Amino acid sequence: MIIDLPNTKTKDIERRIRALREERGDVTSGRVLTLIVVTSEDDDLDRIITSTHDASREHPARVIVLVMHRSEESLLDAQLRIGGDAGASEIIIMHLHGELSANRASVVTPLLLPDTPIVAWWPGTGPRNPAADPIGALATRRITDSLTDEDEDALYRRRMTYTRGDSDMVWSRITLWRGLLASALDQPPHHPIVSAEVWGPKHDPSVDIAAGWLAERLDVPLTRHVTVDGRYDEDAEGNRLISIEKAVLYRQVGAIEVEVIDANTVSLTVGDQKSMVTLGRRALADCLAEELRHLDPDYAFGHALRGLVRVNRPDRGPRTSQYRGVQTPEPREDKLDRWTSRDARETYNTFDGQESLR
Repeated sequence: MIIDLPNTKTKDIERRIRALREERGDVTSGRVLTLIVVTSEDDDLDRIITSTHDASREHPARVIVLVMHRSEESLLDAQLRIGGDAGASEIIIMHLHGELSANRASVVTPLLLPDTPIVAWWPGTGPRNPAADPIGALATRRITDSLTDEDEDALYRRRMTYTRGDSDMVWSRITLWRGLLASALDQPPHHPIVSAEVWGPKHDPSVDIAAGWLAERLDVPLTRHVTVDGRYDEDAEGNRLISIEKAVLYRQVGAIEVEVIDANTVSLTVGDQKSMVTLGRRALADCLAEELRHLDPDYAFGHALRGLVRVNRPDRGPRTSQYRGVQTPEPREDKLDRWTSRDARETYNTFDGQESLR
């Protein structure tokens, strides 16, 4: 069921939702969280709503989609989606015009479900410091997407403002790839890793976060190479490839290599053994569902961010110039270390004195 509410007010939206709930016999106790989606009029709204619809099958929620408009007149247009048109959730789409865009936190607050976690998601261009954003301040988890951000260095800049609860879709996009590489590293022989290299598109932040993750966890020299000048690469048939097109972990004896064959297949080489594995790009709904699966701070992502300063990027010159406008990388005991309290430190599996990727 889709109900349009043009030129409305927040209290009218809440009143209509309550009336529909009583009419249908629904209860809000089935909603496990409130998801606030912050978009602009330039974003692909249909794709975003479809992704939240699909993710809600695993995480029933009240979804509040805020669409920012650049018009000067202060106006609120809303649309309610319930039942089959909202999956297992109820979706409230609010078009904010004029001054309402600047006061979005005040507009959305009356619609938040009580006693449930609040998650904020910016599927397009997000704030440089999500925790300081008015919507981000309401949320316990803040999800950005550096791949779709207008700022090509968004991931690097957010490293400087990282706060517990921050996450990014570029991290969940490589979950399956990380699992494959970790499983390969756990196979014998367990010779220490001495260096590593990764290849991928120049402006795909998933490659950067993968490089930071490896550099931080393996504590070895790591070089990040560029395959194409863009945010993604394609195979011969025009299908988008996964972000990390090739990764090599060099051991004292032999190497581990993961290389893309086509849009759905990668080759895994461990020593002399080579195998083919099915692995393709993850859908946006799958990544969102994964992010909503754990609402506690993602410390593994924080460690991967910390590892970015340890990655050698020949295409950007000296390591100190990787951040535009940032003079030098921070020392080891930086602001990211301050949130890594004793109870947050992970107990790593080790072999030959080196940390496992798991």
